[in-house]
Amino acid sequence: MIVTKKAAAAAALAFTAPAALAQGATPSDQPTELAPVVVTANPLGSALFDLAAPVSVLGGRDLTLRRESTLGETVANLPGVSSTYFGPSASRPVIRGLDSDRIRILQNGTGMLDVSALSPDHASTVDPLVVDRIEVVRGPAALLYGGTAVGGVVNVLDNRIPQEAVQGVSGRFEPRFGGADNEQSGAAVLEGGNGRIAFHADISSRRNDDVQIPGFARSSSQRALDGPGQDQPRDRLPNSSAHGDSGALGSSLTFDNGYVGVSYADFKTNYGSVAEPNVRLDMQSSRWDAAGEMRELGSFIEAVKFKYGYTDYQHQELESGTVATTFKNKGYEGRIEATHAKLGPLTGAFGVQLSSVNFSALGEEALLPKIDTDSAALFLYEETTVGRTKFTFGGRLERAKVASAGGGPLDPNTDLPRFGSDQTRSFFDQSGAVGILYSLTQSLNLAANLAHTERAPTYAELFSNGPHTATGQYEIGDTSLNKEKSNGLDVQLRWRSGQHSASIGGFYNRFENYITVMSSGNTRATDGELNPADVGGGVTAAGDKILPEGLYRTVKAEFRGLETEGKFRVYEGTGNLDLNLRGDYVRATNRDTGEPLPRISPLRLGVGLDYQRGSFGARLDVNHVFKQSRVAANELPTDSYTLVNAALTYRIKAQAMNLEMFLKGNNLFNQEARVHTSFLKDIAPLPGRGILVGVRSTF
Repeated sequence: MIVTKKAAAAAALAFTAPAALAQGATPSDQPTELAPVVVTANPLGSALFDLAAPVSVLGGRDLTLRRESTLGETVANLPGVSSTYFGPSASRPVIRGLDSDRIRILQNGTGMLDVSALSPDHASTVDPLVVDRIEVVRGPAALLYGGTAVGGVVNVLDNRIPQEAVQGVSGRFEPRFGGADNEQSGAAVLEGGNGRIAFHADISSRRNDDVQIPGFARSSSQRALDGPGQDQPRDRLPNSSAHGDSGALGSSLTFDNGYVGVSYADFKTNYGSVAEPNVRLDMQSSRWDAAGEMRELGSFIEAVKFKYGYTDYQHQELESGTVATTFKNKGYEGRIEATHAKLGPLTGAFGVQLSSVNFSALGEEALLPKIDTDSAALFLYEETTVGRTKFTFGGRLERAKVASAGGGPLDPNTDLPRFGSDQTRSFFDQSGAVGILYSLTQSLNLAANLAHTERAPTYAELFSNGPHTATGQYEIGDTSLNKEKSNGLDVQLRWRSGQHSASIGGFYNRFENYITVMSSGNTRATDGELNPADVGGGVTAAGDKILPEGLYRTVKAEFRGLETEGKFRVYEGTGNLDLNLRGDYVRATNRDTGEPLPRISPLRLGVGLDYQRGSFGARLDVNHVFKQSRVAANELPTDSYTLVNAALTYRIKAQAMNLEMFLKGNNLFNQEARVHTSFLKDIAPLPGRGILVGVRSTF
């Protein structure tokens, strides 16, 4: 695998340099926290250190201090993970340079079934305030969840359907105030039971003003292109305010060998589209879930678990208060998984997954027709241990059908319906992966994963034909697209010893037909007119906005890079001091032309100190993002930046309740920072300096 010398040296230094410090640290007298069992990367469940796949887990105090207003920003500083930052209300994770439908976002193991993957201005329907834990699986080893997980899986766990017996009542609440957007948010979670019936309830609310930014909203490069007539807002990011609420109720019946339960959740939000000063998105999603598990069933099938989720989603795009476009998404996803007894040397699980989704977009700027998507899949996971080596095998067969109803407004160039006649495409995807985990010593292991993944084109890639203001293009799909195929390899070296741990890894992913949007060189008006006359200001005589034409096409592509992180106990005495290091690098290339692919995160390095003494805690994080000058055609470079964040915490323990007060300072030096993976990097920087206070109470 080829990477730049600068990236390789930085990653190697982050992994090896603190080892000398760790050797001299005094072993902790405090009990070691038990490693969490990760459920997303292994159907059998496994400790983090014993997984072949590269996984990161956020929970507890670390999650409390990392929580942001969106899921994307909450996980954005994990190794290999960045975000699509579209203001403070819409942000999805980007993993190893891959985003949208190549990243699978799950809620308790089933799909979210929102439309956040369709466009970066569409928010996901999860509030991080009510989440208990987040598991991030990087790379194609997550293929058990489908071809749309070729980049990885982000699974948010919230215990809305309790899986264990509960005796008594417990809960938590967490109000927060401040920050660069004057956030006023809070969440409360209540759980209880009588040892047989368990219940869960949660509620959250969030309000924020337009975000404070350091200087101009538009970058210096963009301002130079804008010319003298362009309005140049500064100090506040226009139209970035939001308000939203969510709530959920769930209950389960627990047995000695399992549980069965249901939950209902409602999510509402109204937020501004940073790309369009007069547009707001009004979103509502209702979701029903059912889940259960039965263990100790028999001599062959040892356990069976099922999960089912039904979502009724809608959002309206309001232009100056008037509904312009309405997006609807209704559907379900179900999954049944069985664990079998040992077959020779193999232990494992197999199952089936079904989903059906009905999508529609109605209004002036609908870029898609009514579409039905159905899929059915079989999957298998097996593992065996031979001496000091664990072998894992995974496979998935999936049949997908995407049906377009056609129709739509008339195309002014042909006087025919823009979306053509009804059409159905069917795909049969075959994916598989092999993993090896070799224990070099008790404290050091080597993990490797090799995977072949196939992904059916999405309905947007097949049937789009309309203006997509969020990406600044008029996008046209290709109904003849074939399934996307890729082969991926990642290798990771991991070390742990007492309070110390570290890992360094590299990955390579090769696509034979990577589906992407490419500029055609033409322009279209929002009504579809090809190469219309510009009467000034980028509009036609009829007042329609003129956009560059983007065509969905396939290219040969490769993604490669490095990831590293480490945690080292460097001092014990009057409190404990931990040193945290992390870094990642991604390089993505169009193999047909040798040119870079767009919106790829540059080299990032981070260092942090975490001090804990009794009830008092302090954290300092410094994150440096290098300049990204390796850019695609028509893409502007992004300057480097360094963000300094800090937090202070103080715990108060009482007989009936524990309080942890925290004070967070983000971007303390008020630096201009632009996320290169964002479509809006040149018109929407990250927030400026913000001080946020909050209390997390558990009882």
